[in-house]
Amino acid sequence: MTVHLLRHGEVFNPGRVLYGRLPGFKLSELGERQARAAADYLRRYDIGYLVSSPLERARQTAEPLAADTGLEVAVDERLIEADNHLQGRRVAGGKGLFTDPSNWKYFRNPFRPSWGDPYAEIAERVLAAARAARDAGDGRDAVCVSHQLPIVCARRRALGERLFHDPRRRQCALASVTSLTFDGDKIVRLGYHEPASALPSGHGAGA
Repeated sequence: MTVHLLRHGEVFNPGRVLYGRLPGFKLSELGERQARAAADYLRRYDIGYLVSSPLERARQTAEPLAADTGLEVAVDERLIEADNHLQGRRVAGGKGLFTDPSNWKYFRNPFRPSWGDPYAEIAERVLAAARAARDAGDGRDAVCVSHQLPIVCARRRALGERLFHDPRRRQCALASVTSLTFDGDKIVRLGYHEPASALPSGHGAGA
């Protein structure tokens, strides 16, 4: 059985803030189109279970697939965005984050990282959610809608890679699908697809 980790689409974020877990951040028009493209791609699979992070942008991304399949969208808190002490700050280009002395305490250990949830905890909770979705699918595929860093951490743990990484090299585009194929409790194959890659570029709206 395969569990597809779907990253949400682009978010309407004109203030260019790090929105993290803040409420009220929804998909942009492009994000809605990306969600539609992801649903069109996932229709080729026999989907038996659909679950989302509780945040608005993830639940919106699940809606087209829910409409196509007739499935209700379950919610699993373990799929939520990583906590970040810097959420709500303007982060366009990262300017000011490192030069503001009040932020320095958050950068003392980038390997953990010290500005938010530890990478190891993120990976474990997302993989636990993926296994729960696999079981809920009852022999059919499942889709978990989540966020960039949680998906990347789960992917790296599944591949046996170190969790600390360069964010600029993440393979997890907006509305991308990272597919984990299980044999029992073991992940035996990992796939990746970008259904929205043909759409025009957006504004780099973050996680």
